[in-house]
Amino acid sequence: QVRFEESGGGLVQTGGSLRLSCTATPSRGSIFFLAWYRQAPGKQRELVARADSDGGSYVVDSVKGRFTVDRTKNTINLHMNNLKPEDTAKYFCQVVPPNDSWGQGTQVTVSS
Repeated sequence: QVRFEESGGGLVQTGGSLRLSCTATPSRGSIFFLAWYRQAPGKQRELVARADSDGGSYVVDSVKGRFTVDRTKNTINLHMNNLKPEDTAKYFCQVVPPNDSWGQGTQVTVSS
């Protein structure tokens, strides 16, 4: 069981920036893969970025060059620059593969 607390969302204009932060608290053990997912209205939840406990990281092609991810212990940050309206979604952090313990997420809204 892992508890997730996400923060940092908000409303920004196209081209703006936001930083999302999440702290994951496992009931036991450690977390190797920690990631950000997002879900836009009417769409499936998708993986956005991942940060591994060994320093590795990954971002999906649709945000490459605009989003970066970093991690310190079990806190994962998503730095989002040059935001676009299609980035509007609720963002969640989770392990990979995700379990059933989703947090409340944080809403990101990008106005055009």
